[in-house]
Amino acid sequence: MYRTLLLLLYGSGMRIGEALRLVLQDVDLTDQVITVRDTKFFKTRLVPIGPKLNQELVEYVERRRRLPLPRGKGSPLFTTRGSLPWHYVRVISWFQHVRRAAGISCPVGEPRPPRLHDIRHTAAGHRVIAWYRSGQEVQRLLPQLATYLGHIDIRSTQRYLQMTPDLLQAASERFALYAMEADHEG
Repeated sequence: MYRTLLLLLYGSGMRIGEALRLVLQDVDLTDQVITVRDTKFFKTRLVPIGPKLNQELVEYVERRRRLPLPRGKGSPLFTTRGSLPWHYVRVISWFQHVRRAAGISCPVGEPRPPRLHDIRHTAAGHRVIAWYRSGQEVQRLLPQLATYLGHIDIRSTQRYLQMTPDLLQAASERFALYAMEADHEG
């Protein structure tokens, strides 16, 4: 179950609290979309998911349906064997335990070790890198990423996009291509 939560956080860019508040009826596996309610800004948004994540969720929901469903489709997606929803503090504690067990400590130059919330930042950064590498117009797509993440404006999204070596390389390659095209035109 925890693996599925981690995959969901990365594959959807959801906030941890949003994922923990999901109920079975919020996950539409046919249309591959998740309805996120009670967001940070009190709005509801639809989050499309890719085929790999959808398949993981299909398998997870099959297993989840074997546990008690006291509220039917309104039962929590992530639950204990006794049908209690997972709590934020407990999920954070599990992440810290897994991180330590995997030997992941504080990276050199970083003020703290990776946090569960950092998966959301990583998902956003990887999306931008994929756009660069596929030749997309990243500046035009950033407002869509902001909406996808549930941000009010693009400034919030920009804070998620730390300059990592991969992002710097993708942006540099795009700029080099642009510069070469400009040289040929002039």
